[in-house]
Amino acid sequence: MKKYFSYLSIAFLGGVLTLIGYKTLFDKQVDTEKRYTANTTLPPIQTNYSQTVQANNTAIAKETIDFTFAAEKTVNAVVHVKNTAIRTQQNPFDIFFGTGSGTRKFEQIGTGSGVIISSDGYIVTNNHVIDNASTIEVTLNNKKKYEAELIGADATNDIALLKINAETALPFTTFSNSDIVKIGEWVLAVGNPYNLTSTVTAGIVSAKGRDLEGNGNIESFIQTDAAVNPGNSGGALVNTRGELVGINTAISSRTGSFVGYSFAVPSNIAKKIIDDLLEFGAVQEAILGIGIDDDFEDEGVKVGKVFYDEGANNNQFKEGDVIKSINNVKISKFSELKGQLTAKRPGDFVDVTLERDGKLITKKIILNKKNTYISRSLGISFKDVSEKEKKKFNIKGGAKIIQNFNRTLDYYGVTEGYIITKVNKKAVLNAAEAKKAISNRKLGSINPLFLELINPEGEVEKFVIR
Repeated sequence: MKKYFSYLSIAFLGGVLTLIGYKTLFDKQVDTEKRYTANTTLPPIQTNYSQTVQANNTAIAKETIDFTFAAEKTVNAVVHVKNTAIRTQQNPFDIFFGTGSGTRKFEQIGTGSGVIISSDGYIVTNNHVIDNASTIEVTLNNKKKYEAELIGADATNDIALLKINAETALPFTTFSNSDIVKIGEWVLAVGNPYNLTSTVTAGIVSAKGRDLEGNGNIESFIQTDAAVNPGNSGGALVNTRGELVGINTAISSRTGSFVGYSFAVPSNIAKKIIDDLLEFGAVQEAILGIGIDDDFEDEGVKVGKVFYDEGANNNQFKEGDVIKSINNVKISKFSELKGQLTAKRPGDFVDVTLERDGKLITKKIILNKKNTYISRSLGISFKDVSEKEKKKFNIKGGAKIIQNFNRTLDYYGVTEGYIITKVNKKAVLNAAEAKKAISNRKLGSINPLFLELINPEGEVEKFVIR
């Protein structure tokens, strides 16, 4: 019996010890789990696949560009422009056989695009779209046709302003600030290529301030890869809000069709030209009164010469200054400087940041009226002669050579300081007339160029340039 109670006691004691050990171990596990949960600082891990996909789709949707708003806003404000010109052609058979006057007249038709910029019917297009037109017909997107009046044109920047009289207010496109357009920004080209009305293409801004080789006038294009073809000229280049950032003007192509790049006159330049045509009837060109160092290859524009015009009080430049920005717009090359000046008027003030002796300084400059022009064919720049020079040489006017770029005239002994008084035996009274007369005849043509000049000693010299 004693032995039985001994075994029973041992079993009871073992059970108690087992229960105590289990209880102790269980409580420790629970405490450990609680401490881990309370002390963790790791971010929650997204394990729901459907929610993750939904979040990514939302992000993608926010980045997706919708062109429909800009297209719908612009397409009705872009018109088809038809230019009808009467041409005269020589007929050698009439002359040889004596059966007629030797000439015949025929009708030539050209087409392009235009952009309505006001509800009362003002339309901007390219000058080359309506150049020498006898009649101009505008067709709206709703097929209504109107005869257009030419208000004014600027061949230098290839911009023209038309006006139609419609019965109702017209849809129009508003101007945007082309200075803030960024490379890589989406744009739409809207026009009428190949007489296909209401055509919209998309691309990005590939470059700004682009100067085209062989182009002596516009030197600050917006370059885009939006498809532009013949007939798009004068059409709209708009941003994704449907605002006008440029007028489509040219393509880079050996075939005549789009091969990757197109070019537009910036909206700031187009708007300034339109305002000038409406207010003055002619473009008011502004200059800084400086010459440019063409050999400078670093970033910016280096001042080569400073021209102190009579009555000008703005010349704060020094030879060797490097222009870095105009009104906080970065200037990396001459074409960008040219674009900024083209969008300004004489008398406007601009803040010019320049580098001088290794330091950046800012000058407030008042722009002069342009009286300096460049002839690329002769490689010279010239300006109006002063009243003092008119009296000194007893002349009514002329164009004084102030820079000689490629030394074309060195062969003839013509240097800076010579005054051009006649071009092709016709008197020129100022630099603008000299520029136009010289431009009408390019070097390499069959007919020679006749120049009559006065040298710095007051002697008249005549040359035949071939």
